Amino acid sequence: MTFPSKTGAVKVPGANIYYETKGSGPLVLLIPGGPTDAGIFAELSAHLADRYTVVAYDPRGNSRSTLDGQPDDQNLDTHGNDAARLIETLGNGPAFVLGSSGGAQIGLNLAARHPALVDTLVAHEPPCLMLLPDPSEELAGNQAIYNTYHKEGAEAAMQKFMAMAGLDEDGAEEAPQSPPPPEALETFERIIANVDYFLAHGLMPLSQYQPDVDALRAGSPRIVIGVGADTAGQIAHRTGVALAEKLGTEPLHFPGDHSGYRQHAENFAKILHQAFAQG
Repeated sequence: MTFPSKTGAVKVPGANIYYETKGSGPLVLLIPGGPTDAGIFAELSAHLADRYTVVAYDPRGNSRSTLDGQPDDQNLDTHGNDAARLIETLGNGPAFVLGSSGGAQIGLNLAARHPALVDTLVAHEPPCLMLLPDPSEELAGNQAIYNTYHKEGAEAAMQKFMAMAGLDEDGAEEAPQSPPPPEALETFERIIANVDYFLAHGLMPLSQYQPDVDALRAGSPRIVIGVGADTAGQIAHRTGVALAEKLGTEPLHFPGDHSGYRQHAENFAKILHQAFAQG
């Protein structure tokens, strides 16, 4: 069954937040990370819309969520407030939330600071470097990426970023046999256009974010840390495991790599539903 999408926008301080919604039922908020936007969750949303009202959005400064003024360094409290405003506007909360990568960081901030708005948060591979026993190597790597961006440009910097994160190998298993649909091409073009903003204003402040572990351990909302079945050894997998240890929980394994919600959308949705149902 196909579920049509509806689009909308919510005014928040300093920005307009674009969102897409489909399906009906309890609210599920999908939060993308880095330079990505709502489009990365197209396949996953299609497998959730038969039982949930699925909302995906573009974080402020990315794609269709425009800033009122000039860009500034990204702030997780601001991102968390934006997510809270979306849930309050759309109603039918508290919401189930999936955040992936930098979106998982936003979800962690949302759950810690606006707990009444969240039923269960699944934080999939949050790249919180400060959770590592010794993050000095990774922090130095990010500084090198940032310096490369200013000296050599976005393409060279992103090559370093992908290699450091282990993401340059992700996606090899999904070699397309036919041209991607127009919607996927449009998403890719938007993401490419967001890279400068991410490198200039997101990479450094977001990587240094430390979630409020004490608040997250409170028991409400329920916090589930997800990791990819194929990402062992990668930075975001290691930070996810580190956070789960601090929370006293076991990480939940999802199929695929850091973007398994795309390559394995159907199975990813099944595991996600089970995680939500256990709350």
